[in-house]
Amino acid sequence: MFSLEDYPQRYDLANELHARPSPALSAPVTAVYLAVKRPDHAASRDRDADRAHLIDLLDRFGAPHPSPDANHYFGTIGRHHLKWEQHTEFVTYTVFADGVASRAFDPAAFDVFPEDWLQQAPGKRVTSIHLRVDIMPETEAEMNDVLRNWFVAESVAATWVLDRAAMVAGDFRIDTAGHIRFAAFVDKAAGPRRIGRIVQRLCEIETYKSMSMLGLPPARHLQARLGHLDGELTKLVGAMSRDDEAPEATLDELLQISSELEDLTAATSFRLSATKAYEALVNQRIQALREERFMGRQTMSEFMMRRYDPAMRTIKSAERLLGSMAQRAMRAGDLLRTRVDVQRSEQNQALLEGMNRRADMQLRLQETVEGLSVVAISYYAVSLAGYLAYPLTELLGISKGMLTAALTLPVVALVWWGVRRIRHSIGT
Repeated sequence: MFSLEDYPQRYDLANELHARPSPALSAPVTAVYLAVKRPDHAASRDRDADRAHLIDLLDRFGAPHPSPDANHYFGTIGRHHLKWEQHTEFVTYTVFADGVASRAFDPAAFDVFPEDWLQQAPGKRVTSIHLRVDIMPETEAEMNDVLRNWFVAESVAATWVLDRAAMVAGDFRIDTAGHIRFAAFVDKAAGPRRIGRIVQRLCEIETYKSMSMLGLPPARHLQARLGHLDGELTKLVGAMSRDDEAPEATLDELLQISSELEDLTAATSFRLSATKAYEALVNQRIQALREERFMGRQTMSEFMMRRYDPAMRTIKSAERLLGSMAQRAMRAGDLLRTRVDVQRSEQNQALLEGMNRRADMQLRLQETVEGLSVVAISYYAVSLAGYLAYPLTELLGISKGMLTAALTLPVVALVWWGVRRIRHSIGT
């Protein structure tokens, strides 16, 4: 019997790959989809609020609750099927109802969500989708006529998907009821899992598109602010080349610019990074549809290239500009530090030269004092020697003055020699 201990969370990690399976749907079917975004930087309590909100909806229909700590749920509420998913920033509700209404995209389909329950949602609506799935008509012309009635001709995207298993269309516009409309005409031979994957991909494309577009307003604000800071930084770098500008004042201004750049980076880094991740998901989901052109109409990838990619390029441009300005501010700081170091070196050199001059003066003063000290010591030494030699004046027959004069030169020489020896011994 195999008994090796499993790595912690092995089963959780393996089951994560199967956590969000596509629903199995049979056409015709109607899907209503709601994505609610939690407040920015949501904490665990917000995820608990999402779960409590789901349980409130389930209790209204007497449906069973999800398992503890579940981040997805699929069950039946009344005559409908509910799929709930919890993501990092948002939570989604998808309700499937068999059949389609006689009135295309009837807003009454969203009545499955009680009004008071919607008002209690722990977040704001990012997007809501009304998706109509029907059996493919006999001719392409019939489908084309339907598209003219349901969607805005100027922006509608229609395309064959999954080897012509279905034709999907949508104009990515918010209708009068506040929802995004999608239509899918599926082949009679398309299996329930394939239909479910098509529905899921369309919902994911719209959701990730909406989430990535959240980065556009802060990117535009960032560009405007960086344009102002760019002028200030350029002027500051120009001032650094002039000698009349005090480095201390320049440093203060540079610190203010660098501090604001750091604040902007901290405030926008999460949103801009999330935008890149969502954009990649949008492109991946569209590629997974394997599009083919339908009657000369634009495909979803072409729609994204014309309408969506410019917004993403704006966001990327703002992020690059922020990084570039941060690098410029760093280089300006390095230049300013170099200039300050050079000025300090010049000041230190001048200080050392001043110290050398003072040392020379001290040396000359010391030599002067040394000469005076030799004279003073010699004076007292001659006096002492005279007192000792006075008794010899009568013996030698000379006067005291002559004796003192005779002693002066040897005593001075001896004192000078002694002082020199002492100075040399201290110097060594």
